[in-house]
Amino acid sequence: MRIIQFSDSFLPIMDGVGNVVYQYAQNIGRKGHECYVVAPQTDTGYRGGFPFEIVDYIGVPLRHMKSYKIGMPVLDIHCQNRLNAITADIVHVHSPFIAGQAGLAYAQRTGCPVVGTFHSKYYDDFLQVTGIELLAEVGVKHVVSFYEKCDEVWAVSASSADTLRGYGYSGEIRVMPNGTDVHPVNDALARQVAAEYGLDDGVPVLLYCGQINWKKNLRRTLEGCSRLTHPFRLVLAGQGPHEKEVRQLAQSLGIDDRVLFTGHIGDTDTLNALYRIADLFLFPSLYDTSGLVVREAAAMGTPSVVVRGSSAAEGIEDGENGYLCADDSEDLARVIDGILADPEARVHVGQRACETIPIPWTQLVDGVLDRYQALLQARGPASK
Repeated sequence: MRIIQFSDSFLPIMDGVGNVVYQYAQNIGRKGHECYVVAPQTDTGYRGGFPFEIVDYIGVPLRHMKSYKIGMPVLDIHCQNRLNAITADIVHVHSPFIAGQAGLAYAQRTGCPVVGTFHSKYYDDFLQVTGIELLAEVGVKHVVSFYEKCDEVWAVSASSADTLRGYGYSGEIRVMPNGTDVHPVNDALARQVAAEYGLDDGVPVLLYCGQINWKKNLRRTLEGCSRLTHPFRLVLAGQGPHEKEVRQLAQSLGIDDRVLFTGHIGDTDTLNALYRIADLFLFPSLYDTSGLVVREAAAMGTPSVVVRGSSAAEGIEDGENGYLCADDSEDLARVIDGILADPEARVHVGQRACETIPIPWTQLVDGVLDRYQALLQARGPASK
């Protein structure tokens, strides 16, 4: 099969969506199928050695998130010429915005069936940007209209499917979870990374990885940590538009000397080493539709603390392979203090997390390819 994916984010910025697109493309290519990724132009140094092709279009940095780029593929002649030379069987769109619209246009022109994956709580994004509920509701109507044009709609978790239905989408939604590979980290690298970040003094390490953005419930994380009775180091790995404000909050809470901002970490080995070094992964986000980072932490044997009922909590049994708390700073602190008081139990929970939570990407992509094939068979030989 020949699959073409469209995404508004990709290498080298590996946010959740970009990571999923990368893993799809990587594993589809390794399984002997042709795969193309259409995304904004970033750094051509990332082209080499992949079992897929990148079709990029001119992009400019976003005003408040300069690491992300936005562009118009329809206005990029080089991109359009490359797209015209590709004869795909399946179009898979990972955004209802610019890249996704380009994917729909390609599918309409070529007759390909379209898979659309719902990744994010777009209402929250619209509301954060505009501050106006009416505009957020209008934006959500656009999102629903987009997915109604797809032949098959996927969601990355059961709760994210519920979110899309709550927006007004009434069609069928197939839950296609994200995968996670286990990459062993040797002791030497773990020691090196711990020393590099000053985490080798025996103080418990609490880790968060993701955007430095209030929508990730970082206020809850900082306020919860400020109430802890145990010593700790909180590592915030990532970058985002609210780093200055988050630093200010840490200072006002009196914990700024125990909070480490690493910035964006592009090296997978370093990030995996941080996951392994950490005693706990803190992810009280109510925004995320899939706890991909929770799976990554589990793959390194590190259990997570997540909010009961959130998307990230799917598959977690409290005290068995992770920990649940209320969306409350005091309860978060209570749970963390209880975990840090029993290191032996925490190690056991981390082992169970590693055994029960991650799904290897190669296994997951087998299911993806089966769905692609089913769509093609449903269309029949005369569909294109």
